[in-house]
Amino acid sequence: MDGGTTSLGSLALRFAMMSLFAIGGANAAIPEIHRIVVTSQHWLTELQFADAFAIAQLSPGPNVMIVTMIGYQVAGVVGALVATLAMCGPTAVLALCVSRLLGRSSRSPWPALIQSALVPLSIGLMTASGWILASTTDRTTAAFLVTASAAVLAATTRLNPLWLLLAGGILGFAGIV
Repeated sequence: MDGGTTSLGSLALRFAMMSLFAIGGANAAIPEIHRIVVTSQHWLTELQFADAFAIAQLSPGPNVMIVTMIGYQVAGVVGALVATLAMCGPTAVLALCVSRLLGRSSRSPWPALIQSALVPLSIGLMTASGWILASTTDRTTAAFLVTASAAVLAATTRLNPLWLLLAGGILGFAGIV
């Protein structure tokens, strides 16, 4: 936290701008969220960011919960509300406008072309998010190997991710990572 000097307007503006570039959801914006929150503004430390992400992922509900956690860390309950509304509001309005526009041109090839173009972009953003999270949390060789192994298994097999989480939890509990 920055000692309470963060204005709610600054918090809202930064998350509103990020929301418009979060193609693929809040998790796709993790690298930019990390850059702003940890590197640029110093609102959170690396460890606080990793903890906020972990708690947001463990909590039921949407992935945008990380934004709520960050807003809370920066400016309390009001900050949580401001950050969440700023991250969700602009994209909701944009999605509504785009869906109405695309609904009018049902025979046009543009909606399918746009959707096809956004898929690789979303995959790239999600990969960057994974890299940022791994680089902030994997402090040992063992932790890096566990993360790399889980990523390879997830990408190349149809293994349920819950088994990977369970294996990681057991390794952590055993003190290996």
